[in-house]
Amino acid sequence: MTQNTRRAVLRALPLAMVSALALAAPLAAQQEPVTIGYAVSKSGPNATGAGITTIPNYELWVKEVNEAGGLEMPDGSRRPIEVVEYDDRSTAEDLVRAIERLATQDKVDLILPPWGTGGNLAIAPLMDRFGYPQLAVTSVTDMAPEFAKRWDRSFWMLGGGHDYATALVETLSAAKEAGTINDKVAMISVADGFGIDLVKAARPAFEEAGFELVYDESYPLGTSDFAAILNEVQGSGADSFVAFSYPPGSFGVTKQAMTTGFNPKVFYIGVGGAFPIYGKIAEGKQEGVMSIGGVNADSPEIAEYFAKHTEVIGTPPDSWASAITYASLEMLEEAVKRVGLDHEALASELSTGSFDTVIGEVKLEDNQLRKLWWVGQWQGEHFVAVSPADQTGASAPVIPKPEW
Repeated sequence: MTQNTRRAVLRALPLAMVSALALAAPLAAQQEPVTIGYAVSKSGPNATGAGITTIPNYELWVKEVNEAGGLEMPDGSRRPIEVVEYDDRSTAEDLVRAIERLATQDKVDLILPPWGTGGNLAIAPLMDRFGYPQLAVTSVTDMAPEFAKRWDRSFWMLGGGHDYATALVETLSAAKEAGTINDKVAMISVADGFGIDLVKAARPAFEEAGFELVYDESYPLGTSDFAAILNEVQGSGADSFVAFSYPPGSFGVTKQAMTTGFNPKVFYIGVGGAFPIYGKIAEGKQEGVMSIGGVNADSPEIAEYFAKHTEVIGTPPDSWASAITYASLEMLEEAVKRVGLDHEALASELSTGSFDTVIGEVKLEDNQLRKLWWVGQWQGEHFVAVSPADQTGASAPVIPKPEW
């Protein structure tokens, strides 16, 4: 990179938008605010995911905390939250610069994580260097156990590629054994840390389960035209189509499948399949589509959270990482109440404590959240969890899916 390019990047980095939300209690206004910073994708290819899963939950949580008078401290006092936020423009370079600025110039009390696996991996060394706890809530990586040891103030909340891939294979294996689908699978994956982790786990899992991978290709991040890929997949003879994709790919491949009349018995996509806007992408024909994640649609806490999110934000949350993101903020809030803002004490409390959250009681295992939903499916108006099948709240998968 030339010196001119470096200067251009620095000039292009958006100014922080600093805002203090209205306070409900007059006493809170007299307290020194807690500054919370984050850099997240408000533009670029990651903006869809960040704008559905991450940003709304940050805004909802800050609003609720400030309306209650602020974050409660161990002495019972409350301090309002003041937010410092940056647009990382979906680039690791801008994200890293913004995190450095939050830590060294803005000197915020806490830093919330960006959206996505790549972004969280990019900032993990920085967060460790500056001593901030990192709640990597939207990061799927099989390296989570190693990262938790390397950076002992990092917390990995969304499992690993192996978890999601093997759960999907188990779900499809049951359908194969029942004679519902054949043993052929067509698989594509985004050439990013997320896609690489999942496909690396899926290949041996499919082979061990007796499936034949008749198509196995990756595509670059940002790809929007899937015509050539689906033309090849349609002639493969596979009953099951699997895409380990980010939202642009999940939406693009859905549109292309509908346009070409591609109707496999199993249509599985990655991030974005559980988004509330997926129904519009699929023109109301999302029934039976499988994806990553899911929620217990019968949970009163989940129902209350969905209603609250919809009322405040104007749209419902996604049915996978949104609730986990909100739960991570509840954990942070409770940890601050117990031990204050000292980063070492906060990290210790997050690592060892138990927390009552929207997804139930949470206690991390070696700095990782392990009780998660791995596979979900659109059934009626809801994206419901189907795996682990033995977990309370799981729905039975419907295979084959109806035609578009």
